[in-house]
Amino acid sequence: MLEVRRSAERGHFDHGWLKTFHTFSFADYFDPDWAGYGPLRVINDDRVAPGEGFGKHGHRDMEILTYILAGALEHRDSMGNGSVIRVGDVQRMSAGTGVTHSEFNASRTEEVHLLQIWIEPDALRLAPGYEEKHFSVADRRGRLRLIAAPGGAEGAVLIHQDARVYAGLLDGAEQIGFQLAPGRRLWLQVARGKLSVDGVQLAAGDGARTAGPAELVLREGEDAEVLLFDLP
Repeated sequence: MLEVRRSAERGHFDHGWLKTFHTFSFADYFDPDWAGYGPLRVINDDRVAPGEGFGKHGHRDMEILTYILAGALEHRDSMGNGSVIRVGDVQRMSAGTGVTHSEFNASRTEEVHLLQIWIEPDALRLAPGYEEKHFSVADRRGRLRLIAAPGGAEGAVLIHQDARVYAGLLDGAEQIGFQLAPGRRLWLQVARGKLSVDGVQLAAGDGARTAGPAELVLREGEDAEVLLFDLP
């Protein structure tokens, strides 16, 4: 049975240059009932204004994924990496023993819409690491494409946790099934659009969780984009 976390129930802050929604407790937003789910610690739904961004700041002992929904984000970090990530790109930064980085929207006219995801690693004090990969529309159309996994399985970005993150696009008559094994947990995040999951209607910003064993069917998509987390 799905437990739904509606979009409007999330923490929300409008900083002018940044409009952000927090699915789980983060920074100045705290809700003891929504402090994470297993090792899934953060899902922030961020919109960054043109010419703005996150200044240099640090992290430790966290697997940080960035998933771009619109626009482009310029990345710089203390490991010497510099790149621009765009729609379809997934960025993975393992903070480990310590990383500083900045993220900037260099566009003068377009905002950047992204999901920032934090997953707790299975060990502390790991060596910092960085990776990015592109997943096309065809990779994700009508299916769940593995985008982050232990060991970088199936061409996904590597994360140091027994968790698997999938991305899917669903529209019209397309259906996607997913079987969750016993002892596992699942979080589904709707990034945009609408869909039905086992008769439950979900829209952009909504999240839902359940525990295994479970078999879900995603259907009735209306320009839907989803992330599915298979968690220990």
